[in-house]
Amino acid sequence: MSQATVTADRVEWSDPLAPVLRHRTLTWELAKREIRDRYAGQVFGAFWAAGHPIALMAVYVFMFAYVLKLKVGGDVAMPLDFTVYMLSGLIPWLAFQESMVKSASVVVANSNLVKQVVFPLEVLPIKGILAASITQAIATTLLVLYTLITSGSLPWTYVLLPALWAMQFLAVGGVCYLIASVAVYFRDVKDFLQLFCTAGMYFMPICYLPDWVPEVVRPLLWVNPFSYLVWCYQDVCYFGRIDHPWAWAVVTVGSVTVFYVGFGVWRKLKTCFGSVL
Repeated sequence: MSQATVTADRVEWSDPLAPVLRHRTLTWELAKREIRDRYAGQVFGAFWAAGHPIALMAVYVFMFAYVLKLKVGGDVAMPLDFTVYMLSGLIPWLAFQESMVKSASVVVANSNLVKQVVFPLEVLPIKGILAASITQAIATTLLVLYTLITSGSLPWTYVLLPALWAMQFLAVGGVCYLIASVAVYFRDVKDFLQLFCTAGMYFMPICYLPDWVPEVVRPLLWVNPFSYLVWCYQDVCYFGRIDHPWAWAVVTVGSVTVFYVGFGVWRKLKTCFGSVL
């Protein structure tokens, strides 16, 4: 192995985001193209980038807050209404699952680019994450407006959103690198993901309080790593205080760990993508 190769490997491990940052313009353009292509030829076009999350959130709010009549709020422990509680966890989860589902086919769908030696493969999973982040930003803006209208102010904890977004980006980046690389060799991953994402929301404290869950199955919330991200978002957007400090510790350490593990698997497997495809 040449000295130049060894040096490149060290740089890649010390700063795994370097290829993405170096090609940030390309990554951003690919993310925008993905959004445009998704709605190409439709009457309302890119309006659906906001229309989809609005419609989906409206359905969940209607079902849980008005049909099932789940009620929280009105005291110090639960300061805001059930809609804010649910959307605080639902919005990041929808973005996370969208990124995961896209990553399962991103390499196979771009096989023509993968076979080009000079193309930076690291941008492929990231472009999907950026596209999902735009949808999350729109949905979060709607949540902010709803909170302002219903309560008249925002919790001070909203200043922590950028840090939480950064940790989410690392976590979803690692998961997507892992899924994208494994899915090249095991094509059934996307089907498992669709099943998991359909049922996954109900195994997290999004549409209910943890205390509502029978004690015998409550440990399922604790072993689900996505629950900790939801608790952090609920601290920021709903409680207005750090009500789950242990969740912040798990997310902080876990996001960095997951990113490096996922990137490590990607780095090992990407060398054979061309021959497999």
